Amino acid sequence: MPFFEKGPVRIHYEEAGSGAPLLILPGGGLNSTIAFFKTLSPFDAMQAFSSEYRCITMDLRNANGGQSSGPLEADRPWEACTDDQLALMDHLGIDRFLVMGFCVGGPFIWNLIKRAPGRVIAGVLAQPSGHRPEKPDQFFENNIKGWGPALHARRPEISMATIEAYLHNMYRANADFVFTVSREFVRNCQTPVLILPDDSPPHPYAVAMESALLAPNAEVSLFPWKEPKEHIALAVRQMRSFLRAHRAPAT
Repeated sequence: MPFFEKGPVRIHYEEAGSGAPLLILPGGGLNSTIAFFKTLSPFDAMQAFSSEYRCITMDLRNANGGQSSGPLEADRPWEACTDDQLALMDHLGIDRFLVMGFCVGGPFIWNLIKRAPGRVIAGVLAQPSGHRPEKPDQFFENNIKGWGPALHARRPEISMATIEAYLHNMYRANADFVFTVSREFVRNCQTPVLILPDDSPPHPYAVAMESALLAPNAEVSLFPWKEPKEHIALAVRQMRSFLRAHRAPAT
């Protein structure tokens, strides 16, 4: 199980396959770990794409059940995670790459494009998370119960007050749209994206479709794509076609 360290941050990651680099961000919110692909994902993306790509994935910093750890940067929660994603690619000697993300991976992809537009070739956003006005506090409430206490128990030096501040800055301070970027950013984003909408409380269909309609180089999948199960194979074929259309030579 490979790790890399950068200062006080230690990231657990895995690789599979060869070819053009594809960073795959697991879902699961702040408990996003590599195990997502075997337990919660509609399909195993690492397995599905490793025959054609150098697939790279990682445990999110401080996810319960994961092996990545580091400071809880309450004043910059999204940015700290993006730091780790870019640092992993630097560690692996990868400059430009494709990215695919599930759930929380959607906001992460928009932030990666914002932070490193010259490095992200194209992105696939599957069941992306977004702000739901009729449930404005769902992410804060879910994580203050389902993530924070277990983290505090494991790392008692991280207080519940710090965890609350972290979640406030992550989900309340910019409680709109996709959390990490503005509509104006998406409207002007030239990076190709493929969006696969969901329609569940943390994955609002309206936000996914608004993103697809705003982004000038966006494509969108059929909906629903996760059920019946026969639709998943069709969605994976669309992902594969999209990635092939935009991939760069292996690095």
